[in-house]
Amino acid sequence: MGKKRIVKKGGENDTEEKSSVSSVSKKRADAGILSVESTYNNTKVVLTDTKGDTLCWSTSGALGFKGAKKGTPFAAAKVGETVGAKAQAIGIKEVSVLVKGVGSGRESSIRGFLSKGINLTTVRDVTPVPHNGPKPKKPRRV
Repeated sequence: MGKKRIVKKGGENDTEEKSSVSSVSKKRADAGILSVESTYNNTKVVLTDTKGDTLCWSTSGALGFKGAKKGTPFAAAKVGETVGAKAQAIGIKEVSVLVKGVGSGRESSIRGFLSKGINLTTVRDVTPVPHNGPKPKKPRRV
């Protein structure tokens, strides 16, 4: 029996290449906000316009890194480069950066993003810091 082969007739081209940059939205913007969330296990980068509407995003897990490699500075730099390439296609000229978290990819993701030639205006650290913290455990009764 075996598999049946389908033969296409006509001028259809099967060797079309799709890149991740071509799937960027049709929006155009010249300024934006880059939000970097860096944890011990992952790095997320989101690019929004000045109103806060998401233009593009990427994570180290979405790029194929698995396990402990997702939290490395190398993976974060690749995430920054990916979002930077998408930002170029949108037309972003300058960004302000909001950094959240304590992971090792905080700085390298910004450096990867800026390697695409986009100007940086401000960098703010918005990592949440507890004023009092959680309630302590009760004393042990023996």
